[in-house]
Amino acid sequence: MEALQYNTKRKPLIIPEYGRHIHTMISQALETENREERNKMAKAIIGVMGNLNPHLRDVPDFQHKLWDQLFIMSDFKLDVDSPFEKPVPEILQARPERISYPKSNQKYRFYGNNINQMIKVAREWESGEMKDALVYSIANHMKKCFLNWNKDTVEDNLIFEHLKELSEGTLEVNSELLPLTESSNFLKARSKNGNGPKSNFSNNKNRNRSKRNRY
Repeated sequence: MEALQYNTKRKPLIIPEYGRHIHTMISQALETENREERNKMAKAIIGVMGNLNPHLRDVPDFQHKLWDQLFIMSDFKLDVDSPFEKPVPEILQARPERISYPKSNQKYRFYGNNINQMIKVAREWESGEMKDALVYSIANHMKKCFLNWNKDTVEDNLIFEHLKELSEGTLEVNSELLPLTESSNFLKARSKNGNGPKSNFSNNKNRNRSKRNRY
């Protein structure tokens, strides 16, 4: 009778999701000298691996993924005929490039970085109705952002000043399209969606009401 073994004393599993038995089958295939027999064993192992994930049978490149995992679990030492290109250890083990953290020196942060991108695009457009409509939409969105993070009302002239400053004096809203959307309309939409900022007093009031309801 085989003595019981603790997993902590066994060889670590490369892909634990497939369990000890799959790794044992791969080890047996590695020890098989006859290439034809190894190929048969590899296909049998792939079949078992596929049965463990029946929900992925219709996923594109599923078989390719199984063969890649087979080679990975063999530590890239299994020499068999694969229907797909064998994975390269150096590529799989390569560390991804560091992603630079986005830095923003924006003066009016409550407008967000998207506003800067929209202004940049608008500055490149040729003058005309399309550009006027875009600039008006940008100003309207700036007003909405301002109300979301600042006061309950704002004068259009302040939005125009900020737009002119952020665009380095190149963008102005066409007077024929004025005024911008009323502040009250933005505030109604904000309240309806439940996105409006709540005061600490309001939060405490709701918290106390919940406690009373529980008891």
